[in-house]
Amino acid sequence: ILHDVIHGATFPPYEWQNYITAPLADFINLPWMDVIMEHNRHHNSTFDLLNHSEFGWDPANWLYTLQEWTFEWYGWLTVPLVPLWHFVGANDTGFLFACLWWLNFPDAGPGGKCDKGFYSKWLPVRAKHVSFQLFLWSCVWLLGSVGLGKPLSEGWRFVLMVSCFIRVGFSLAWMFIANFNHSHWWNEFLAGDPERTWPFLHSFMAFALGGRHRWNEMLFHDVHHMCPGRIGAMSQRGRFHGWQKVHDACVEILSNGLWKS
Repeated sequence: ILHDVIHGATFPPYEWQNYITAPLADFINLPWMDVIMEHNRHHNSTFDLLNHSEFGWDPANWLYTLQEWTFEWYGWLTVPLVPLWHFVGANDTGFLFACLWWLNFPDAGPGGKCDKGFYSKWLPVRAKHVSFQLFLWSCVWLLGSVGLGKPLSEGWRFVLMVSCFIRVGFSLAWMFIANFNHSHWWNEFLAGDPERTWPFLHSFMAFALGGRHRWNEMLFHDVHHMCPGRIGAMSQRGRFHGWQKVHDACVEILSNGLWKS
């Protein structure tokens, strides 16, 4: 859903909606405006989803590093580390990723000076978002201590438990939308059948992901990356037009070729 909104109804009608996108994904992470900007940077620098950072720095590039050489047998040795990399906060809703982005955005002004909008725009947005997150985690701490009739000092146990389960959920989601879609082996598999005709696989993955419209995002992520602005997210389009229309349209695009000289 987060990916759908980034490519669809990007800017919320009410300010408070900026704070409810993924506030518990980590103890501290990116505010919604930063998520929009970093995902735009990802698409502006990577049009071919297997050629990362082709047109400049891609902040999501370090998500694929551990799987980037899987076309060689030894590349699979680092793939088991991918879930851990997500779990510690390297994905778009994690703290490590927030640090990476904040150290690189906004871009420096002329002569290496601080961007003129940093103190007036970006710093207040980030400060308000982090304050809201700390408030939420304080509530979780209180719920796990006072709320359960335990001493206040015992709240950290509940905080860790909640955080671990949430991290597992977000790690699984990001591995599908990022690592799975951008992997060499998956795109080589798709290349063997441009029309994407595997009924059993479709049914199973649609059940696992919650609908065929979401599975289209996995099947046609190369089409999505080719023109993310006009096409948007496949799953988002499927919500309004039905998965079949989106599926057939993507097959037609692939039959004409994504890239032409």
